[in-house]
Amino acid sequence: MDARSGNLVSGGTTPPEEVRVWDPFVRLFHWSLVGLFTFAFLTGDEWDTAHELAGYAIAALLLARVIWGFFGTGHARFTDFVRSPATVLRYLADTIRMRAPRHLGHNPAGGAMVLALLVMIAAICTTGWLMTTDAYWGVSWVEEVHEAAAYTAVALIALHVLGVVVASLEHRENLVRAMITGRKRAQ
Repeated sequence: MDARSGNLVSGGTTPPEEVRVWDPFVRLFHWSLVGLFTFAFLTGDEWDTAHELAGYAIAALLLARVIWGFFGTGHARFTDFVRSPATVLRYLADTIRMRAPRHLGHNPAGGAMVLALLVMIAAICTTGWLMTTDAYWGVSWVEEVHEAAAYTAVALIALHVLGVVVASLEHRENLVRAMITGRKRAQ
């Protein structure tokens, strides 16, 4: 027992304090998008109706997330994590040297990835919807853009996962756990 704080201690150190970072909507959005995107990607050529329904659900999630980016809680707002390209590049250079500063919310590279994924998913949803209209049904360039955007999103997702792993190792915190619980170490 620590005499100053009254906290139980193990090995002479107090456990780090945690703070709430990701609100329930952000976490629900994130994991719903993971599941729906995976489902839509896997059913693309095999199960049209389910693929389209997943696409409409993704579009609804995307719209809700964009609205939440302007009116949501602190770390969910775009103003909290959208940074200039120069700031993102400096952060990436620091990450390569394993000396990037820790951020409670999204770091500059993570913020850039959020924007890239939102734009790519919007392109997928838009072209997917266009393919269901009379004007664009069967138009090859729309299908090609839809497929290219989907594969580009997969590449971005792979980079996102790599970034999460690197940041988790660099800052010694489990960012996947944080996106499940909503909590991160305070310092």
